[in-house]
Amino acid sequence: MDASPLSPPTRAHPLRWVFALLILLALAWGGYRWFFPPPPPQRAAPPVPVRTARVEQRAVPVTRTGVGNVLPVMSVTVRARVDGQLDSVAFKEGQDVKAGQLLARIDPRTFQAQLDQSLAQRAKDAATLDNARADLARYEQLIQEDAITRQTLDTQRSLVGQLQAALQNDDAQIAFARVNLSYTTITAPIGGRVGARLVDPGNIVHAADPGGLLVINQIDPIAVQFTLPESAFQAVNAALRGSAGALAVDALDRDTREVLATGQLVLLNNQIDASTGTIALKAQFANSRHKLWPGQSVDARLTLGQRAQALTAPSAVVQRGQDGLFAYVVDAEGAVRVQPITVADADDRLAVISQGLQAGERVVVDGQYRLTPGARVVEMPSAASAQGAAR
Repeated sequence: MDASPLSPPTRAHPLRWVFALLILLALAWGGYRWFFPPPPPQRAAPPVPVRTARVEQRAVPVTRTGVGNVLPVMSVTVRARVDGQLDSVAFKEGQDVKAGQLLARIDPRTFQAQLDQSLAQRAKDAATLDNARADLARYEQLIQEDAITRQTLDTQRSLVGQLQAALQNDDAQIAFARVNLSYTTITAPIGGRVGARLVDPGNIVHAADPGGLLVINQIDPIAVQFTLPESAFQAVNAALRGSAGALAVDALDRDTREVLATGQLVLLNNQIDASTGTIALKAQFANSRHKLWPGQSVDARLTLGQRAQALTAPSAVVQRGQDGLFAYVVDAEGAVRVQPITVADADDRLAVISQGLQAGERVVVDGQYRLTPGARVVEMPSAASAQGAAR
C-alpha cells in the first residue's frame, strides 16, 4: 500500500480578519452614536433687544441735592394775654387770615371797670391838684404881706408836687388799664393759615396757659430746610461768593420727582454739624398754589452754576461692577462692549460723564441685565410704535 503525503494545514486568509475588524468597528461606532448622538449644530444667538441713546454734549447745571423738610416762614402760637372768659371766636379752622384780623374776644367788663376806676381817680386827683394850686397862689400873695409863715408856704408847695405826681401815676394806671382792655380783643399778629381751635368759647383762659388758643403758620411764602454733606460746603460757598444774586433751589416731590416750586437760597448755616457731617441750608419759595405744606418731606436741588460742553447720557446708562462704573457701548456692527466710565455728576435723569465716552456714541439705556461683552443687540420698539402695531 502506497503511503500518500500529508496535506499542509489550512490557514485563514488575512483579508478575512480585516473585514471582521471593520465590521466590529462599524458596529461599535453605530452603538456609540446610538447612545451618544452628536449635538445639534449651534445656531447663532439671537440679538438682545435693548433701548439705546446717544451721548450728547451740552451745557448742564451743576447741582447738589439734599433731603429737606417744609417749614412755615413764621409760626405764631396765639395766646391770651389777660385772664378771663373767652366770649367768642371770629375765625374758622383752616382759614387764611391777615395781620390785624380779629380772632377772638375775652369778656372785657372787668377791664373796662378798672379803666373807669382809674379815670375817676385821675379826675379826683386833678380837682385836688387844682385846689392846691389855687391855695399856693394865695399863700404866695399872703407871704408878701407877712400874713403866713414861710413854713406854711413850703408845705403847700410840697403838697402841689405830691398831687402832680399822683396825677402822673393816675395817667400810668389809665394807660395800663387801656392796654389790658385792648388785650381782650385778640387779633392776628401775622398773616397765614389758622390751624385747629385749641380752646372753645365759654372757657376761662389765662395768660400763663401753655397751649394757647390757636397756631398761625405763614405758608406763602414758605421755607424748606435741607442738609448737604460736609464735602459740598466748599462748592456751595464758592458759588455764593461768585454769584451776583441768590442761588436757585428747586423743591422736588420725592416720589414723582415733579418740581413743586422754585425759590432762592436764604441761609447757609454758620457751622457744620460734626455729629452728622452735614451742613444745614434754607430756601424760601412762593407758595400761592400751596404745593408745599409744613411738615412735608421733599428733595431740595440747589443749582451752583453751569457746566459748559459736558458729555451727558441718561442716568440708566451707568452700571456698577466689581471694578467700578461702566457702560455698554454699541459699535457700528451692533455688538456691545464694556466701557469703564467716570461720572462727574448725576441725578435721577441725567449723568455727566467726565471720562470713558465720546459724543455721539450709542450706549444701552435698558436691557443691560441680558448683555455680555460682544453680544449683538437690536433696538426695542418704542411704546408708541408698539401700541400702533397692536392696533
